[in-house]
Formats: sequence, structure tokens, C-alpha cells
Amino acid sequence: MLKRLREHQTGYLLLAISIILILTACGADATVTPEPTLATAVETNTPFAPAQPTTVPAAAIVNGEVISLDEFNAELARFQTAQSVLGKTVSVDEANKIVLDDMIDQVLLAQSAYETGFTLEDTELDARIATLAEEIGGVETLSTWLASHGYTSDSFRSSLKRAAEAAWMRDSILTNLSGTAEQVHAQQILLYNRETAEDVQEKLTAGADFGGLASAYEPNTSGDLGWFPRGYLLEPSIEEAAFSLEIGQPSEIIETEVGFHLLMVLEHETERPLSPDALLSLQEKALLDWLQAKREASTIE
Repeated sequence: MLKRLREHQTGYLLLAISIILILTACGADATVTPEPTLATAVETNTPFAPAQPTTVPAAAIVNGEVISLDEFNAELARFQTAQSVLGKTVSVDEANKIVLDDMIDQVLLAQSAYETGFTLEDTELDARIATLAEEIGGVETLSTWLASHGYTSDSFRSSLKRAAEAAWMRDSILTNLSGTAEQVHAQQILLYNRETAEDVQEKLTAGADFGGLASAYEPNTSGDLGWFPRGYLLEPSIEEAAFSLEIGQPSEIIETEVGFHLLMVLEHETERPLSPDALLSLQEKALLDWLQAKREASTIE
């Protein structure tokens, strides 16, 4: 319950990138004449200028690059279909926000990939699409799949290119994260009214065993929070106390929306391997922080 809640938007961003890459880690048939790409700018040593606003209705413009209204509506329909299949209900306003925010984030990531020196070449894009077509039964099968999911050949190429470049930038951001971190192993006694918490605190002051009381109030887990790094817990006050306590020292009463906590640190290490869940949590936080900073530095209409 104290673990950091996953951000809905970021979860969708990671899912959207992953799904389209899974579909195309395989790749597809290219019967369309490609538009000039970022690679063209690199080869001719000319600066890349994002697509400029045109008379095409835009859902958003990110640093001069247009996300068309048609593209947004198609992605929105795919998102709503996916939610329906999962048995989830999302309001129209929430769906609009999730999808548009995700598309903006992908554009920001793809733009940064180019600025960092990466772009998916047309030959590689063609190879991915050709492989995908072969794996799902041929060009006609792929065309049917694209049509049933609201893609044209052009829009699929564009979505795949953007997703691949966004995924490359995402991986570049996350690669810098260490697999180890300062961590504490803590135990808590969680109570639901202050009077009881104060009574337990008095017992601890008088010398009562913290572990014994924790087991009495939380027999299933004995209040064991396990090992965690900074930035992992949902409640900053719990985390702040955990990293400031001496080993074996009971905390003061910490009040949160959940209840009243008494905390004790059992172990503390400056460099400890992160659990898969903690690593994922810190990766998501790093991506969120990067996107927030990028949005603040960008022009988004």
C-alpha cells in the first residue's frame, strides 16, 4: 500500500510503445513512397525542422510538429477499444487526456532521439514492416489488420517510426539508472486512531519489543516493509523518517491518510541491488521527471 502508485499516463505510454514494437520487432511491407525523413537532414548536413503547421486540423503542435486531428482520433478509438476489451470504463474527457498526453510524450521522446543522433532509417522501417507482414500471413493479412485497427499504410509507418524512436530515447534515459541504491529495511506498526498509537508509543518507550507489537497488530506481515530506496514509497513522510532513523530506533508517530505509523529501521545499506519492482518504480519516476522537464522546455499548443 505504501509503494509508489504507477502513473496511469506513463503506464499507457510504456504500453503503447511496447505494443507497437512487439508488433514490429517483426516489421512490414512498404508500398508507399516515403516522405523526406530525419535521415535526409542528417545526410545533407542540414538542421532538422519539424513539420510546420498546415491547414490540416491539429490536435496538438509540439515544437512545430503537428499531431493531426485524424491521427489523434484514430489513436483514441484504439485506446477506447482496448479499455473495453479489458472491461475498464474511462470517461471521454479522461480518455482524451490520456491519449493526447501520450502522443505528445512520444513526439517529445522521438524529437530528442533525433537531437541525440538517432533516427529509424527508411530501410530499417521497411524491413520491420516486411517481417511483420511475413509473420502474420502476408501483405493482405497485414493490410486487413491495419484497416481493422484504424491505420492506413502511411499512418502505420508514421506511428511505428515515432514509437521506435521514442523507445530508443526512453531506453537511453533509463540506461543511466544504476541497478543499486541506498536502501533501508524497515518495519512498521500501523494503527487507525491516535489514541491507540500513543498507547503503543508509550509501551515502546517503556521498553516493549517493537517486533512483538508489530506482529500483534499485523500478524500476517509483522509490519515488514522490506527493503526500499528513496523515491519508492507513496508517502514521503514515511520515507523521510526511514532514512533519518538509526537502526533499532522507533520513530515518532507519523500521520498519513492511511493511518498512524510507528516505524523502525532494521537494516541500512548504502549500495544494495534494487528489486525488480523497485527498479521499475524508479525507472517510471525517471521517465516522468524527464518528460515533465521536457514539456516545460518545449512549445506545445
